[in-house]
Amino acid sequence: MIPVAVPGLDEQEVEAAARVIRSGMLASGPNVAEFETAFSNYCRTAHAVAVNNGTAALHATLLALGIGPGEEVIVPAFTFFATASAVCMCGARPVFADVDENTFNISIDSVQEAVSRRTRAVIGVHLFGQPCAIRPLQEICGERGIPFIEDAAQAHGAVYHGKKVGGWGTAGCFSFYPTKNMTTGEGGIVTTSDPGLAERTREIINHGQAEKYLHVSIGYNFRMTDLSAAIGLVQLSKLDGFNTRRRDNAAYYDTHINVPGIILPICVPGAEHVYHQYVIRVTDESRLTRDQLAEILRERGIGTAVHYPIPLHKQPAFEQCPETCPMAERLADEVLSIPAHPLVTDDEREYICRCVNEVG
Repeated sequence: MIPVAVPGLDEQEVEAAARVIRSGMLASGPNVAEFETAFSNYCRTAHAVAVNNGTAALHATLLALGIGPGEEVIVPAFTFFATASAVCMCGARPVFADVDENTFNISIDSVQEAVSRRTRAVIGVHLFGQPCAIRPLQEICGERGIPFIEDAAQAHGAVYHGKKVGGWGTAGCFSFYPTKNMTTGEGGIVTTSDPGLAERTREIINHGQAEKYLHVSIGYNFRMTDLSAAIGLVQLSKLDGFNTRRRDNAAYYDTHINVPGIILPICVPGAEHVYHQYVIRVTDESRLTRDQLAEILRERGIGTAVHYPIPLHKQPAFEQCPETCPMAERLADEVLSIPAHPLVTDDEREYICRCVNEVG
């Protein structure tokens, strides 16, 4: 089976982890500090705060911004659950905006309709590795004096108008889950050039400590371990190469898949997509349904996945939400991810295209 996603690890990560184990310093330590510096330099931000997962990155950022009960945060309806659940963890309410048909990212028109006097932030997700419309979102937020937060959990190394994502917003939140473009096993990081926000975030992830045993607030244990950071340092050194291969695989699919009713992903002008997933749309004009195509590909040894089958405003956890997001609902019925990760070989991607074209 050709998996739809797989971590790219080798002996370099094994040795990096072994060095930490041999050192005896397993908790947050010098590797974490080195990883934070390396990642902030990569994103060209003044600060980075490493955490134990991407959800914690979002949660800690929202708390550090002072977002709480009675307030609203606008999020896209078509994304992973954590983008909205982190808002709820702060006692605030996620307000769901619809998404753009071509990019799958949050719709500017929908955001403008969703803004209210209770809006305290907007989270733009760079879904599947495609940067969202950052400048228009910044304008909306700037006019109202509210933060713009980048959920870059799927977009490590993606570029928007010459600058890497994670360096545009008030803060950028990344995940290092095993199948992301780079991994630390589990982990996340918050990037920002606001020193006050970085300081508050660092306190929140470390039990509210301003210094050892001096707790200035109620915080959490969201710290990254040195073991994770050591793996992350190796992965960061490989990230650009990983992303180049992802783009190569995507370009191959772009030119070799040609099936009526199947829409291929686009990359918008001014952006560099990093294809965390290569997501096709199987529309009503296709001979097969999305699920039929996925089953046939599985039978031929090709892994696929549906990201995401239920838009957030339709999730049982948010059943009281009044928003309607028809494009998110449509995409949830059409999208199908096919393997485009760096370990897909030339022969495998040729086989994938041949199978999609034959059965489609």
